[in-house]
Amino acid sequence: MTTIRVHLPGTAAASDLANDRSYDIVCGGGTLRSIGGLVRDAGGRRAVVVSDAAVVTTHAAQVLASLVTAGVDAALLEVPSGEASKSIDAAGCLWNEFARQAVDRDTHVVAVGGGVVGDLAGFVAATFARGLSVWQVPTTLVAQVDSAIGGKTGINLESGKNLVGVFWQPRGVVADIDTLATLPPREFISGLAEVVKYGMIIDAAFFAWLEEHAAAILARESAALTHAVERSAAIKADVVGRDEREISGLRAALNYGHTFAHAYETAAGFGTLLHGEAVAIGMARAARLAERLGRLSHDVVARQDALLRLLQLPVAPPAGLHDAAPLIAIMGRDKKTVGGKLRFVLPSRIGHVELVDGVPDDVVHAVLQQA
Repeated sequence: MTTIRVHLPGTAAASDLANDRSYDIVCGGGTLRSIGGLVRDAGGRRAVVVSDAAVVTTHAAQVLASLVTAGVDAALLEVPSGEASKSIDAAGCLWNEFARQAVDRDTHVVAVGGGVVGDLAGFVAATFARGLSVWQVPTTLVAQVDSAIGGKTGINLESGKNLVGVFWQPRGVVADIDTLATLPPREFISGLAEVVKYGMIIDAAFFAWLEEHAAAILARESAALTHAVERSAAIKADVVGRDEREISGLRAALNYGHTFAHAYETAAGFGTLLHGEAVAIGMARAARLAERLGRLSHDVVARQDALLRLLQLPVAPPAGLHDAAPLIAIMGRDKKTVGGKLRFVLPSRIGHVELVDGVPDDVVHAVLQQA
């Protein structure tokens, strides 16, 4: 079991540890059993477990048992699986159920499942009773390496992904590697896109390691998978600790490929493309955009494509998603757009990306229509 600290500087004086918002990511096999003690030791005497329907009888049941064993009074709420649950309606259902159950500020929310449940439960926790403690217990790869870490919460609108949300850091993250064995192949492979992202944006050595160990990762070999998750989580923790709210621009690097990805997800209809599939396509488009702008060599574009393909991820959008105009319109509503001008995170080499403003629409148009 590995513990990775997310340091949030400036949140507490040495004599005021009660206000320290830093937290731990507990990563390893069998860590679901630890959540009850962690919640109890953090002062939680009551908890509401918000679970994806797909894991209610498995992982969420283990979490509930751990809480009860630790002496925490716990209830379980089920959320339908799929991106459609990141909605105003789903948030409203949870708010009303929290009210019905007389949830108060001493109640801890425990989110069990993938990125959808983590984002939704985190947002509801942040907004109910002006803020409840939340724990993230990610059971998918994409959630363990990305969405459960860093405090971004939110829901989707018809016009775009994650347009309503708030930064709300968890009290802790418990990432149990054993849960990844239960993922359907498509869901597991989708999560690998975010792992590749970390190599592209920050760690060239990790990118090379992924190239060497792609087969072992796809086979879900324990040692390779554990290293991939731990290294990804450590990179995310370091970035969040240095730029929690994307003020310096460092955290914006984590959005590599996501401007394209969110447009593809929205245009296809939420849930048609898995998030990681869209991110893989988005990274491939972002690399091609960087090449067109003279910022990246073709060799790097090809090398990224090769690793994505090794991991069985797509590098081109499906048929019907090559019409540039609606995609650019969606991008114009992206949270990262500034003054109506498109903004992209673009690589200059493996292991380094930059935030690029004012990319001409015609260049983006050409990339979107590229085969």
